[in-house]
Amino acid sequence: MKKPLIVLTGPTAVGKTKLSISLAEALGGEIISADSMQVYKYMDIGSAKIMPEEMKGIPHHLVDVLRPDEEFHIVRFQQMAKEAMDKIYAGGRIPILVGGTGFYIQAVTRDIDFTEAVKEDGYRQELEVLAAERGSEYLHNMLREADPKSADEIHANNVKRVIRALEFYHQNGVPISSHNETQKERKSPYNLAYFVLNAPRELLYERIDQRVDEMLARGLVEEVVRLKDMGYHRSMVSMQGLGYKEILAYLEGEYSLEEAVRILKRDTRHFAKRQLTWFRREGEVTWVDKDRFAYNDEKILEYMLSVCRVKGILPQQNAE
Repeated sequence: MKKPLIVLTGPTAVGKTKLSISLAEALGGEIISADSMQVYKYMDIGSAKIMPEEMKGIPHHLVDVLRPDEEFHIVRFQQMAKEAMDKIYAGGRIPILVGGTGFYIQAVTRDIDFTEAVKEDGYRQELEVLAAERGSEYLHNMLREADPKSADEIHANNVKRVIRALEFYHQNGVPISSHNETQKERKSPYNLAYFVLNAPRELLYERIDQRVDEMLARGLVEEVVRLKDMGYHRSMVSMQGLGYKEILAYLEGEYSLEEAVRILKRDTRHFAKRQLTWFRREGEVTWVDKDRFAYNDEKILEYMLSVCRVKGILPQQNAE
């Protein structure tokens, strides 16, 4: 018997957090965050982190557990998520993976094998020196020669991912993009209910703009100032997150606050678009379009529970 696993994902600002609590209450579940930013301490406002008072007693895993200078990447996420899932299963409960980072979710649902992607420190250091001396574009051109598909998918400024892809090619003689394609074909080892919550684009973009305004009102600039004062800086992966890099650029005089906010809203909209593109490529997903349910959370929840019943995930006592 495959163990049950529920995924609730969707673009940023679509309303996953509130629904995830209702779902966990109805299913006897615990939530694992599949978010690349909410894992960090001190980064609450810009990451739209769920606060303890919003959790309604539902255990949350991988939230507020690492310092912003600690390394967090796909392999570590998978390891931490699996550990959390083992504990949840041991307690007779159901893990609910919630967040918008599609590759993180795929790493768990397909149980992707990253063993070939072990770090090779000597070569990595060479690449880091090259990046420092010749710039990120030089490194990105190296990647384009070795693995054009990855070069198209990875932005030149994302030096860490460029280095990881070059390192993988150096170690294995095959592009990491080919490896990833092979891994995507893996069947899920779980009895999976994979929900993608969505809303019409105009409404989603409106919610994104509204959320950014709310973050500023709650003290996003002050949060970034505190992080800066604690010694966290732009070269850290955590500080490259949406909401943090734009405000840092403002604080460092690159542009005005008004321009920083405009860029943040624009880039968050672009991010939501990329998220939706990713989820459309995924198989075995159940799209939950909020407008089909007249934006009624109770109706949406009942529909999701009905899907869980069909899949045999919902415990019998809850199905009555």
